[in-house]
Amino acid sequence: MLYTFISQDAANALEKRMAARPEHVKRLQQLRDEGRLILAGPHPAIDSDDPGPAGFTGSLVVAEFDSLEDARRWANADPYLAAGVYEQTTVKPFKKVLP
Repeated sequence: MLYTFISQDAANALEKRMAARPEHVKRLQQLRDEGRLILAGPHPAIDSDDPGPAGFTGSLVVAEFDSLEDARRWANADPYLAAGVYEQTTVKPFKKVLP
């Protein structure tokens, strides 16, 4: 089943985000290589693809897991969480309708 991961960044987390990004992206690339990643990306803090020092407010991931428990376990092991980038991640089942 598909699951959404809606993460909220802590205040002033841009430096921590950039430091933890290689390990965070590595996990996403593993999901992609397994054919389980639908999409992933950050929410810019301003209306721009490159928000610069304004940074980001969080992230969205949609990926396939065997169960909600497995999805939550994966979310809890995110390097962004360990580094203090994310202050909260909500994991929900997702039913893709379109496209």
